[in-house]
Amino acid sequence: MALKNFLGFGSKSEGTEEHHVTAEEAVAAVVTSNDTTTVRRIIAELGELPVDTRRYLAGLSYVLSRAAHADLDITDDESKAMEKVLVEAGHLPEAQAVLVVEIAKNQAELYSGTEDFLVTREFAGRATEEQKRTVVEACFAVVSSDHEITSAEYAELTEIADELGMDRGELNVIRNKYKDQFTAIQAMRQQQAQ
Repeated sequence: MALKNFLGFGSKSEGTEEHHVTAEEAVAAVVTSNDTTTVRRIIAELGELPVDTRRYLAGLSYVLSRAAHADLDITDDESKAMEKVLVEAGHLPEAQAVLVVEIAKNQAELYSGTEDFLVTREFAGRATEEQKRTVVEACFAVVSSDHEITSAEYAELTEIADELGMDRGELNVIRNKYKDQFTAIQAMRQQQAQ
């Protein structure tokens, strides 16, 4: 829940009135006494971003982490690929991208299954069609960073695309770019080569 609150998705109820979490409240919820000055500065800088930007980054980073966590292991290569996406598509400085990826990975590992559909649905409701396509393409790039896409990873990628409202034709175009990374195709080619 910390990622959603910090990056602008969360809100808290005060009595019967809905109250959106402010940047100051979000920073206070994320910063601990053990954090270094650098981490506190990065968190404060992220808190100053416009709410819509924080929401986009929250959805993007969580969905990327969800895809990377499909095989229950987020590798260093997948983490680096997620950071690259946040720098390029999220327009974050590298230090902030690293922090956001670490928060998202933690959330995906702790709350996957429970939050997956909810966060993806919220992202789908706010994202443009171009942003939805970007996140699906980025998910493929992240899971293929180890040069393999397992059946579990592909199932998760397909589910993400479905939840974002992407049609099969568009998904197939993206998938075809990564066909050589599918472990099933790799195994079939190895068997044919013998």
